[in-house]
Amino acid sequence: MSSRQLLRLVLLVQLLVACAIGAAAARAGAAPWQAAAIGLASVVLVRLAINANNFVMSWRVASPTPPQYRIGVVAAVRMFGEEFGASMLTSSWHMPRARARTCIHPDGSTPPVLLLHGYGCNSGYWAHLTPRLDAAGISHAALDLEPLTGDIDGFADAIEEGATRLRREAGAQQVIVVGHSMGGLAARAWLRRHGSAHAARVITLGTPHHGTCLAAFGIGTNALQMRRAGVDGPACTWLDELSAHEDAATRARITSIYTHHDNIVAPQTSSHLAGARNIELGGVGHVALGRNRRVLAVVMDEIGRLQTACPAPPVLHGAA
Repeated sequence: MSSRQLLRLVLLVQLLVACAIGAAAARAGAAPWQAAAIGLASVVLVRLAINANNFVMSWRVASPTPPQYRIGVVAAVRMFGEEFGASMLTSSWHMPRARARTCIHPDGSTPPVLLLHGYGCNSGYWAHLTPRLDAAGISHAALDLEPLTGDIDGFADAIEEGATRLRREAGAQQVIVVGHSMGGLAARAWLRRHGSAHAARVITLGTPHHGTCLAAFGIGTNALQMRRAGVDGPACTWLDELSAHEDAATRARITSIYTHHDNIVAPQTSSHLAGARNIELGGVGHVALGRNRRVLAVVMDEIGRLQTACPAPPVLHGAA
């Protein structure tokens, strides 16, 4: 089952549950509009509780937040609202309707961008980045990495096919790969199997380079490959092997953008990749990384750096 089919099934179940609760409320004497509101609110509250629980679980195994990235109560509430809104919009609207697509622009001053989604998602995750790429006249393509719970190494050949097709259609020698969460690991697996000659840059967004404790609650081979045993515990063998096959030149091609308030990647410093260009942020949740204007501006800036094909310095500490 694809993520699109799964999400549609989940939405159908939620609709049926909301209808059942609304019908029960109507039988109890509620007006029709009240019954509908009660049914809808019940589903939303459950989704809200799940989102809140992610923050609680990630907080329990969080890495220390540097002073410059700490936020107050108001900012924390705003961050939670943004993350909940991003999760609802992405999983209930963009991804159930998404179809992997390619968009070619005639201007070839910037390498085309290949977009790789994260665990349990699909190409619909990039609904907020692709309009920016279109506005900048940058060719791009989004892939659906399947099977949903498959081996991350198994995505490497599909990425190679997608990169080759995008390079051919855009008339480019290289591509920029942008990967969210697991997508960043899939991009590194692609580099390991197919080399870095055709990679102008790999930009990872909230990627658990050293694993995440919350992967223990996931299912599938890919979830096992992202597991980490505690805050100070080791990452899984697969992640260690992935790192062992990367030299300094490969790491220098990678930009890792991450947030110290990630509610899925925990400890959050798991996204820090030695030898790569690391850009730290604060006050943004995991799903919202693909929607937050500040984050998208950073991603577009990183893509824009490739217009002159200048080599990036190895490490950067960004502002909160």
